[in-house]
Amino acid sequence: MMASATDSSRTRAPAALRRSLGFRDLVVYGLLFIAPMAPVGVFGTLDATSHGAVALVYLVATVAMAFTAFSYAQMVRVAPQAGSVFTYARKGLGEGPGLIAGWMAMLDYLLIPAVAYLFSGIAMNALVPEVSRWVWTALAVVVTTLLNLWGVRVAARVGFAVLAMEILVLGVFVVAAVTVLVRNGPRRGWLSPLTGDGSLGFSTAAVLGAVSVAVLSYLGFDAIVSFAEEVTGGSERVARAVLFCLALAGTLFVVQSWLAALLMPVSAAELAADPAQQGPAFYTAVESSVGFWLHDLVAISKAVGAAFAALAGQAAAGRLVFAMARERRLPRALARTSDGTPRAALLVTAAVTLVAAVWAARRGDGLDHLVSVVDVGALVAFTLLHASVVGWFVVRRREGAPIWWKHLVVPVLGAAVTVTVIVAASRTAQLAGALWLAVGLGVLFVQRGRPPADTIGTGATAAASDTSDTSDTGTDTDTDTDVDTGAGA
Repeated sequence: MMASATDSSRTRAPAALRRSLGFRDLVVYGLLFIAPMAPVGVFGTLDATSHGAVALVYLVATVAMAFTAFSYAQMVRVAPQAGSVFTYARKGLGEGPGLIAGWMAMLDYLLIPAVAYLFSGIAMNALVPEVSRWVWTALAVVVTTLLNLWGVRVAARVGFAVLAMEILVLGVFVVAAVTVLVRNGPRRGWLSPLTGDGSLGFSTAAVLGAVSVAVLSYLGFDAIVSFAEEVTGGSERVARAVLFCLALAGTLFVVQSWLAALLMPVSAAELAADPAQQGPAFYTAVESSVGFWLHDLVAISKAVGAAFAALAGQAAAGRLVFAMARERRLPRALARTSDGTPRAALLVTAAVTLVAAVWAARRGDGLDHLVSVVDVGALVAFTLLHASVVGWFVVRRREGAPIWWKHLVVPVLGAAVTVTVIVAASRTAQLAGALWLAVGLGVLFVQRGRPPADTIGTGATAAASDTSDTSDTGTDTDTDTDVDTGAGA
């Protein structure tokens, strides 16, 4: 009888994920998803749109996204669980907003990996044109999915090697660019990446318009919080990793965009007049100033790096789907784990991503279609994240008296930024986001009255009780607290 009761309690217990990640692993996942050389693909567009003030665009974008990073750091301490903004909106706003936040974030998490896989397929096809880009794209999906199914720790180790390669290539670019600039001088003014190159005149509106595009380079840093249940050392480690990853990515983006602008052989006005030059503009700057060898090196790095950015995105998407299924908002079969890995959720997200990526790879306009819709889901979810901070700390007055500047001022400013970017998005992106939201509202209507699984409390308790586990973390033995310390203070 006692054995039966034990078996029954085990059956009812919420699925758990294995704790095996340290601070370095979190940063690796975050930087992999963002990609250290993310500006390469959008450099020409940003340079033309901002009238040459491309480094200023990334400075402003980093500050703008810092509000969102700070709100994530606040809420991960409240609910250190898988599920990211889905979990936080449930805590701060309630079940309905939680479902909508998770639903909108799912659009982002499913399609950003598809875009990254397609980038990888395009880059590999350029290097080996005999193999169709959809074949390269599908191969990247299969390889990275197998790594994710192997386990989060193995994927993190392989991802660290890939990230090291990307940073090494970025370092080669920086050294080569600085050497050329010292020998030959810049083709634009030294401060032109901040003030504009003068061909179109400085415009605050133009810079802000470019910021609305540049923030897409940062989408993915929030994936770190999806691994909150798999981290040793507590939620404070996750909060620090989110803020550190954003700051490091912002620094890398500013440096490489500044150097590329100084090497650019054509003006911002010429790029604006000929959109066909905008896509390969970064490569044009590299090839014309340094040499074709660096062009190929950057292309190979982007091909491999994009695939592993998708690996991190797929892992985050799987954990979001897992968390929503565990709370009975998606089919319960997706909440199953095997050896602490949400394999059912990973396989489903991989299948959806594979279909979207291969479909886009077989179409000439496929990339444009994907890119146009990936941002709105994330930005709506970010807006609900900021509202969750206000709801939890100010409206409900949980966790003690609110600290007004970070529990009200910061999230309100952050929401203002995300709403502004949504308004500035393309009509196609807004329409796609509205349709996805409508489907989510339909799901919410169908599920009205359904009681969720009671795992918010148990998950948080489990997370807090496991903070003493510091395996695989070397000498880093900080513990979890709800006090704002370190980078999150």
